[in-house]
Amino acid sequence: MQVQDDKPYDDINITPMLDLAYVLLVIFILMCTASVQGMKVNTPKGSEATKSLAEKGTKAITINPSGAVFMEATPVSLQELESRLGALKAGNPNVPVVIRGDRVAQYQAVMDVMNVCGRVGITTVGIATKAAK
Repeated sequence: MQVQDDKPYDDINITPMLDLAYVLLVIFILMCTASVQGMKVNTPKGSEATKSLAEKGTKAITINPSGAVFMEATPVSLQELESRLGALKAGNPNVPVVIRGDRVAQYQAVMDVMNVCGRVGITTVGIATKAAK
């Protein structure tokens, strides 16, 4: 078999480059949609002392302006919240919980969620706030 070197090479195969571009596009789309979690609430402002780093495995409990309670963007009653937190506590005794209450939500709703955390025995509880400006 003989290779012909005198013929000019004028074709470029762009199929591998397109495959790579499509894979990167799919990865970008998946990563952008995966980072959106929970619900949007208007949290109150806090001081610099209230900043904390989010830990891996932190469970978010959200209270919207009407007082409805959500755990990881799923609506729950206080009884359901207590059973779910109890199951999480059984799996991880040091499970951290962050309460994200809306600025106009009733304070009683936030206290009810804190009481549920206390009954279950969760001691690592944080309250999400906006950074002070």
